[in-house]
Amino acid sequence: MPDTTQKDGTSEAAQRDGTSEARTSKAGTPEARASKAGAPEKEQAPRRRQARGERRVTQLLEAAAQVFCTTGYTAASTNAIARAAGVSPGTLYQFFPNKEAIAIELGDRLMHEMREAYGEALAPVDPATPLEEAIGSAVDRFMAFNTDHPAFFALMHGPDVPGRMAEAHDQLHTTVIGRIEALLGSLVPGADPADVTRTARVCLGIYKAGLELVLAHQGAERAAYIRETKDVLIRYLEPLVGDRLGRT
Repeated sequence: MPDTTQKDGTSEAAQRDGTSEARTSKAGTPEARASKAGAPEKEQAPRRRQARGERRVTQLLEAAAQVFCTTGYTAASTNAIARAAGVSPGTLYQFFPNKEAIAIELGDRLMHEMREAYGEALAPVDPATPLEEAIGSAVDRFMAFNTDHPAFFALMHGPDVPGRMAEAHDQLHTTVIGRIEALLGSLVPGADPADVTRTARVCLGIYKAGLELVLAHQGAERAAYIRETKDVLIRYLEPLVGDRLGRT
């Protein structure tokens, strides 16, 4: 058998054992354990930064909503939004390049919530539901969303709405009209489609007029305008719907 002893008298097997022990010893050092313990923290760091970034975006959007409601979109500025958020303009520009980008992000989020709220408000109506109850429930849901998020009305009905938001609002308007038409069509199946469309548009117009008055008032006056909006819709639809709702 060949002699595997090295010049220093140490066998290759002994050297291998020594290397293995050295590796084991190194892996067991505090520095090595700290390195391993730090690995999960390094992995979590981007997630923490992402969470902080999302909180900052939410803070800026809430501030923007306040500014848009107070001054309107046209008169609002990134400096005013930064002041309302309690941050420097430089911090704001880390997340949004300009006022339009802020408005679009805020509008997209509100539009998503609004679609959900309107979908619930315009769900099919049980024929046993009285007309007053059906209209009252729908109006309450519509009003609740808009009074909770007045910035939506300020953005969508201002004179200088960003183009992308205006297109999204037009699509939502078309969707809402279609849902109202479907509800009316189920209640008056023999009605002329053109009449149903006209009635749906009048209903939405009545609601929008009432909403503008509701948002302009607070407290008891706001509640009174909500009741008036419901009453106008009920009186308008009663001759059309007749006794088709409220049947047992």
